[in-house]
Amino acid sequence: MGKWAEAQEGRGVPGLRREEAIQRERGVEMSGQEGGLIKDFMRRYLEVVPRDTTVSFAAERMGVRRVGCVLVESGEPGRGPIGIVTETDVVRKVIAAGTDPTVTMVDQVMNSPIITIASDRTMLDASHMMETNHIRHLCVVEGGEVAGLISVRDLVRSFVDTEGGPVSELDRVYRPLSVLMATDLATIGSEASVLEAARQMRDKRIGSLLTVEAGELVGIVTESDLIRKGAASNRDGGTIRVSSMMSSPLLSIDVNRTIRDASRVMAERGVRHLAVRENGKIVGVLSVRDLVKMVSVRDRPRFLGAKSRHS
Repeated sequence: MGKWAEAQEGRGVPGLRREEAIQRERGVEMSGQEGGLIKDFMRRYLEVVPRDTTVSFAAERMGVRRVGCVLVESGEPGRGPIGIVTETDVVRKVIAAGTDPTVTMVDQVMNSPIITIASDRTMLDASHMMETNHIRHLCVVEGGEVAGLISVRDLVRSFVDTEGGPVSELDRVYRPLSVLMATDLATIGSEASVLEAARQMRDKRIGSLLTVEAGELVGIVTESDLIRKGAASNRDGGTIRVSSMMSSPLLSIDVNRTIRDASRVMAERGVRHLAVRENGKIVGVLSVRDLVKMVSVRDRPRFLGAKSRHS
């Protein structure tokens, strides 16, 4: 069913939304002037499943391959990916809804058409596109074919690796980390069910919850945890406890560290959320999405200037 293979040339991708079309619809022109190039950071291996694959199988593939999405193909000869299913889709549309992932097919929850960006664009362009479309993954095209994928994690990795890049700019403006972190801590009891956790994430439109035991913060549960240890296990989300899948102890960073420090920790540990502590107490949570959003906001004057010059 699923396959882990390098994207091949010659696969048609009719129905894909090209980045130029998307930006024209939204009145935004791609700048392509600053930041590392997408082709240098994109992942050229894709997890692809047929449209009649069950969500539980797709969730299993995400867990095994440690990826945040799978592409969906129609099965028709010569036709490429027709949609994408992400961890967020599974959590909000399946787990939170109490739907059985073993009988729900990926084409029932996928996002279609796929949103794409050219490999010769910059990672800053990608950050604007993700922020504009409220997504965490972009399919990358070369010569009209899907050649790879980039995620918010790849963006952060590129920002950290680029000397004098976006993270350096943020370091000069946002210190300490309390300026950028979320201080409204969303929590859940460790004995709550996965179903409760998924519904809270859906309703609050967030990707993680800090877990509490006896009034103390002891860990964190994320969308990835719900996918890899919940939906993929084919167990009833109403009977699985958060304590069985949370990450503990809680990974954290001191509030006085730099954004580059926080970005590097998230990139090296492969996480999207990082607790922030002050005097030994957890006072906030910093997410990859927060970083990408702020990079996009800071770069907007240049981005809009490029748009103006092309209008």
